[in-house]
Amino acid sequence: MANCATFCALPVSGQIGLGKSTLVNTLFKSQVSRKSSGWNREEKIPKTVEIKAIGHVIEEGGVKMKLTVIDTPGFGDQINNENCWEPIEKYINEQYEKFLKEEVNIARKKRIPDTRVHCCLYFINPTGHSLRPLDLEFMKHLSKVVNIIPVIAKADTMTLEEKTEFKQKVRKELEVNGIEFYPQKEFDEDLEDKTENDKIRQESMPFAVVGSDKEYQVNGKRVLGRKTPWGVIEVENLSHCEFALLRDFVIRTHLQDLKEVTHNIHYETYRAKRLNENGGLPPVTIETEENHESNLIPGWLLPPPSPACCQ
Repeated sequence: MANCATFCALPVSGQIGLGKSTLVNTLFKSQVSRKSSGWNREEKIPKTVEIKAIGHVIEEGGVKMKLTVIDTPGFGDQINNENCWEPIEKYINEQYEKFLKEEVNIARKKRIPDTRVHCCLYFINPTGHSLRPLDLEFMKHLSKVVNIIPVIAKADTMTLEEKTEFKQKVRKELEVNGIEFYPQKEFDEDLEDKTENDKIRQESMPFAVVGSDKEYQVNGKRVLGRKTPWGVIEVENLSHCEFALLRDFVIRTHLQDLKEVTHNIHYETYRAKRLNENGGLPPVTIETEENHESNLIPGWLLPPPSPACCQ
């Protein structure tokens, strides 16, 4: 019998044509994200950044996971992309606000429904040169409210030497611009964590991946891959790309930590800011069975519960 479900909310961002939907579907071995065949003449390009949340339940190692993938069509596709990250940031903060309102309710549930965003996969164009100003601005703003995991899309368009060099350039640019990606250095709890995460930060990040939902026959086995004139690029072959590393990182080795950092750092930062605002939170209303009159209790007097995601 499967264990009780856990929850993870995962937004994917990046410009159109980088294979975001295909990669997410490959990551969870299911049609989780919307299937896009690319823009055609009859399809209108979104005038603004849209937020599309798609719920799904996947099973990994006997554990059912309730997953919400948040797609962001329209991001970076306009002539003027000024502040185009704001709808995404607004959506993330709205989920914090929703959780906070449940948390301060005197009649709150034992397990608060958790729709908070736990990490954001940001897809980088494999130019081999440098990050776009939009890439830097997006990650600079969003890294303050959510765990950012940078991903180089369509890594099969680069040689191994180009890929290694580009990964180093991206890491350097993020460091120079003061952008922290997950796992953040200051959240390493002990020497073992620091050693493991340093290796990820210095070698794996950003993950260079290839996504595909098509299978091919390779050495007598059916494998997910992309067929080229030179052979099949195997999605789960570490000598071809780092998809397997990303998958293990997100849904196996660091899933619980992603949720804990979200709750203990990003959400607590939002919560403290809201409670310190002028007037604090709106009072919470409760009704008694006898007279159904509303009693007002300031939200900041209520201790925070243990969220379902961290139990």
